Amino acid sequence: MDCISPKEAALKVKRWPKATIAAGYRHTVGLKSDGTVTAVGDNKYGQCDVSGWRDMVAVAAGNAHTGNAHTIGLKSDGTVVAVGWNKHDQCDVSGWRDMVAVAAGWRRTVGLKSDGTVVAVGRNNEGQCNVSGWCDIVAVTAGDWHTVGLKSNGTVTAVGNNRYGQCNVSGWRDIVAAAAGYLHTVGLKSDGTVAAVGWNKRDQCDVSGWRGIVAIAAGSNHTVGLKSDGTVAAVGWNEHGQCNVSGWRDIVAVAAGCAHTLGLKSDGTVVAAGDNEYGQGDVSGWRGIQLPGN
Repeated sequence: MDCISPKEAALKVKRWPKATIAAGYRHTVGLKSDGTVTAVGDNKYGQCDVSGWRDMVAVAAGNAHTGNAHTIGLKSDGTVVAVGWNKHDQCDVSGWRDMVAVAAGWRRTVGLKSDGTVVAVGRNNEGQCNVSGWCDIVAVTAGDWHTVGLKSNGTVTAVGNNRYGQCNVSGWRDIVAAAAGYLHTVGLKSDGTVAAVGWNKRDQCDVSGWRGIVAIAAGSNHTVGLKSDGTVAAVGWNEHGQCNVSGWRDIVAVAAGCAHTLGLKSDGTVVAAGDNEYGQGDVSGWRGIQLPGN
């Protein structure tokens, strides 16, 4: 049953985020303006085998604090493709239709349908795929073991592992974007401030002082915020330099992987900071990456 009418759905279409850069555990994915996809980094499970993809409008990369990954692509016709690790059937998305956004967690894939409902496949040991009752959702994000949905009224819902309170988002209001990390959840408010809940051992939730934020991303143990002036802020685990983004300028989108951070510049190029052991930061030659909102 549809949660919202087609007319209402059409009015909300601009709110569905279309991620054009994605950071996984050890790989990086970019959607080009011609609808093709490029990827670098660890390809042990074929998660970078995207060279044949066409007519894509969004990408997602399975992130995790440890091990394995997959890559998801949303096509212009609302179908979904997947490559990479599939031990838990997280790549079994060939039957999906009418999708408007996708998200990838550890061992699972989440899809947002045009009617505001949500589907999920993959590992469900902690209820992280129990989204069948969700309605009126305009964005989804997936952490390692929890799944988060943003509703059209600015509230947030979450399912899955809540050991560190990462699903304690029921009191959030005026949220316009959400991001889920390993054991934390981040919400961007309409006034440009940011809220965070969950594990904070690495200070990844220390965002209360942030102002003027227009987009957010959550890595395994770090949090990234894009400011309205095109600069970037980051807090949390920085062992690999993944938070060393203070010199970035002219950024229009951000993404965070396990231990690396990506920034998409207004000219369609990409910058990276952090772990590059598998070449996941080798994006300096990328050109023509699709800008958000286009």
